[in-house]
Amino acid sequence: MRELIEDVFLGAFDNPVLRLLEDQAVFPLAELAQGGDRLAFTTDTFVVDPLFFPGGDIGALAVAGTVNDLAVSGARPLYLSCAMVLEEGLPLEILRRVVASMRHMADRAGVSIVTGDTKVVERGSADKIFINTAGIGIVPAGIAISASGARPGDAVLVNGTLGDHGTAILVARNQLALQTDVTSDCQPLAGLVGAMLAACPEIRCLRDATRGGVATVLNEFAASSGVAIRIREEGLPLREEVRGACEILGLDPLYLANEGKLVAIVPGWAAHEVLAAMRAHPAGRDAALIGEVLEAPEPVVVLETSFGGQRIVDTLVGEQLPRIC
Repeated sequence: MRELIEDVFLGAFDNPVLRLLEDQAVFPLAELAQGGDRLAFTTDTFVVDPLFFPGGDIGALAVAGTVNDLAVSGARPLYLSCAMVLEEGLPLEILRRVVASMRHMADRAGVSIVTGDTKVVERGSADKIFINTAGIGIVPAGIAISASGARPGDAVLVNGTLGDHGTAILVARNQLALQTDVTSDCQPLAGLVGAMLAACPEIRCLRDATRGGVATVLNEFAASSGVAIRIREEGLPLREEVRGACEILGLDPLYLANEGKLVAIVPGWAAHEVLAAMRAHPAGRDAALIGEVLEAPEPVVVLETSFGGQRIVDTLVGEQLPRIC
């Protein structure tokens, strides 16, 4: 195990904190305090199947997913942990490929992997690799992003095409003989969030639309804020391949998972400034304004269809696709 850690993990993630190989990572509080006045902390576990898919893999997903959970609080992500559960018999070249992908995504996101753990279980007790990542970041003073912050008159924005990750996983499983060039949108979003906050520090709500998709995020915002949210079908950015796959399979793209998309609610007066800032960033080139927040007696999300009608968009019960992250 010591040889595995030093060869595979330390070799890929090497940094001054990890190099000490202590049972914990220790940071000077004074350095953390220079970046803000609050600590953001999150954890997530990744069990995606297959391990490798168009546009990403379980390693890239583990880093980007945790970084994005920090970023949507307004935090600057700094440090990650990495714990792996490996199935007996896993080829070492697969592990090296996953670890190299984690290092590449960590470099893109500007974070360091500073501590971790590795366990090996008997063949059949796990499915190749499961990864848990936890992360910490610093929230700058004056930033107050919350799911309960939406107000009537606010605007709803997304940073690009929806459902790409869910569609890419579906195609990668080769279960339905679909052929498409859609790739996962797996990417870190901290830089994009920084650009948005620079354009408007008063952003109300932010959340990455992973499991449950945009529809679930909007319902969480509506319920926490006690408002109605109306979105427009014609304003939803969708690739034609995703739209076609959903029509064939009877899926709703609003519920499909994303791994590099966020939903933002911003003051109405700042909507176009924030949208311009998003479109100027590589992670937000296809950003769109998709709706607005309304006053209502009960929290609800409503879709205005392309035919001029309306339908309620409820919270997803269960998952359309299992093991998508």
